[in-house]
Amino acid sequence: MPHDVNFLTGRIIGSAIEVHRALGPGLLESAYRLSLARELQLQNIPVKIHWPVPLEYKGMRLRKVYQADLIVADTVVVETKCVDALHPIHEAQLVTYLKIGGWKIGLLINFNELVLKNGIRRKVMNLPE
Repeated sequence: MPHDVNFLTGRIIGSAIEVHRALGPGLLESAYRLSLARELQLQNIPVKIHWPVPLEYKGMRLRKVYQADLIVADTVVVETKCVDALHPIHEAQLVTYLKIGGWKIGLLINFNELVLKNGIRRKVMNLPE
């Protein structure tokens, strides 16, 4: 994994921690998603909110079916959650977005934790070049 991607994911996680410190747990997912996007924008890190994830099935392109919460610097998919606990289905959603969108790295962040680091999962895909 290139150093710059590791640096970028570090910046995203640091930004998520800053948002969590300011807001605490218990809000709606959308509040955290938009606050994290703003925190990244303040650091001049490009971010796309609710970015369409293309899906094609047997030659038919399904539009506006899936949306990634955040795409950071066209490199990292960030899925925000506000749930009691992360479950395998949450990780499966992130992996699916990575696969069908062609991205290699993603973060799953559950803001409904007392200590945010307990709610962060990082996924790296080994996609063909």
